[in-house]
Amino acid sequence: MQGRQRMTPSPAIPRLMWFFAIVYAVEGIAQAKAGVVWQPLAHFLKETQGWGPTEISASLAVVDIPWVIKPLYGLISDFLPLFGSRRRAWLIVANLAGVAAFAGVALTGSPAGIVPALVLTALAMAISSTLCGALLVENGQRTGHSSAFVNQQWLFFNIALIAASLAGGQLAEHLDASAALHTAAWIAAAAPLAVLPVLSLIQEAPSTIDIAALRRRFGALMQALRSRVLWLIAGYLFCYYFSPGFGTPLYFHMTDKLGFSQGFVGLLSSVNAAGWIAGGLVYRWALARLDTPIMLRISIAAGVVTTLAYLGMHGSVSAISIYFVAGIANMLATIATLTLAAEVCPEGAEGFGFAALMSVINIATPLSDTAGSALYEHAFANNLTPLIVVSAAFTALAWPLLRFMPPLPSR
Repeated sequence: MQGRQRMTPSPAIPRLMWFFAIVYAVEGIAQAKAGVVWQPLAHFLKETQGWGPTEISASLAVVDIPWVIKPLYGLISDFLPLFGSRRRAWLIVANLAGVAAFAGVALTGSPAGIVPALVLTALAMAISSTLCGALLVENGQRTGHSSAFVNQQWLFFNIALIAASLAGGQLAEHLDASAALHTAAWIAAAAPLAVLPVLSLIQEAPSTIDIAALRRRFGALMQALRSRVLWLIAGYLFCYYFSPGFGTPLYFHMTDKLGFSQGFVGLLSSVNAAGWIAGGLVYRWALARLDTPIMLRISIAAGVVTTLAYLGMHGSVSAISIYFVAGIANMLATIATLTLAAEVCPEGAEGFGFAALMSVINIATPLSDTAGSALYEHAFANNLTPLIVVSAAFTALAWPLLRFMPPLPSR
């Protein structure tokens, strides 16, 4: 590892840290279902269109499709350089496309135009995220600073998410629903422009199409697709993330039954992001030496406890406490599952294998929210309590599935 660190001059490390900080901060602002647009969007669809939780979740599930097909973007950038560049030129195209797509949202007043534009924003952000992930792996392996780059990613993503959530909540609170959505979309449209000047911070050798390398990677790809271990882990990740979610029903519960203002709901999202940051610090200081199977069990137990904690949400103080602790649990779950995915990627197809496993999560997550919304409306008569219990029970079912895990490397 020390030899790898000496391969890159030390001045490159701060430049790379700034690059990953800016790119992932932009992602925290401009993700359609997490950033500044999300709360104004849900508020707009609820108040002006009369949509319920199921309709919102099902209609916006299409926005997750670009995140599901992330392996495709990695393969394209690996094998089809653009203007002699494998990453940088594609990043320019993706972020300019994000600017245009969010501008389309800002200029559109009906769901028939907003949803397709949001799909394009998701496509742009998913491509940018995939390419930055590739740069992270490449530079991390060369410099020996992978963990530092990953920490930088999550830190600045959640710092940006705090600011975006607060801004989205205030927009929904003080503007009418349509104006709040359009203003948030213009903010999101400006964010990707910040990526363009920091592209100079990365160094990339000129690249052309390499037929021999293409053949080797295709062979590694076929080996990955035949890997029994990879399929087992994919099945586990799907089960882990498919517990019926209550994100959208919780928004309706907080606004309609608990009477929380839009500004306070935005504040809660920021508190949750702060919990993610705290979870990363807890992992770094206390849990980093634990093996992956132990981390998975900790994350499952924490997930069950924090899910059940939502049963005690009756006012603003309890909501703030629960959202913060849930953020810690979510961060630990993310670290555990992403580490699991990284450890089982086959040699020679690490990029594709990791992106493919991330796509499994990206499939399970919207299905989870849609299933939870349907249960909330049609099975539980808009009662959040049974949905919380069902969600916790599904999370607990991931524990016995650990028995079928293949042996994993110890740290």
